[in-house]
Amino acid sequence: MLRALILLLLAPVVMAQAKPVLVPDISARAIQIRYSFTGAQLLLFGAIVYPDGRAPSESADIVVVLRGPVEPILVREKQKIAAIWMNADSNRFRSAPSFYAVASSEPISQLVDERTAAIYELGLQNLQLSPGGGALPEKDRRFEAGLLDFRRRSGLYSQVPNGVEITEGVLYRATITIPTQVPVGTYTAETFLIEDGRVLAAATRDIEI
Repeated sequence: MLRALILLLLAPVVMAQAKPVLVPDISARAIQIRYSFTGAQLLLFGAIVYPDGRAPSESADIVVVLRGPVEPILVREKQKIAAIWMNADSNRFRSAPSFYAVASSEPISQLVDERTAAIYELGLQNLQLSPGGGALPEKDRRFEAGLLDFRRRSGLYSQVPNGVEITEGVLYRATITIPTQVPVGTYTAETFLIEDGRVLAAATRDIEI
């Protein structure tokens, strides 16, 4: 009985140690913005390390996210009044990422459920923008859609399904486009290993722009 109890207590530790581990890297730890800067291509790559010589999983998927510094933002809505475009309404968000790019080996909706995607903020529709408060939910959603659309058209927000290539279930790579008008600051590159709808491992690296 004592041996069985010890094995039972150690089981969670053994299972935790048996999970795969991500070893991520990036092609550049810093990107210099100069007057002649015309954008850049950032390569996020790495390996999935399986414990105890276990064979690579054929069902493993990868999601990579490059996130810029969080900032408050005031979104204004223009309307045409008497043939003149004017600011007619506005809404404030407390924590919008200045840059957000996500790439995945499969569409995110096929990898995780809505709750998991919301917890890890996987995908543009799952960003936690934190509205300033006081507005009706319908207005928050309208302005949030407007902000996402504007930043997507500006190249500051992007989502690329099937943008991560996995080789033999071990090596992965993805390319993120850095636009010319990218904000400066410390960026975070996040990598998530997903299998059977669960996030098994995560790792981060910082990039200075």
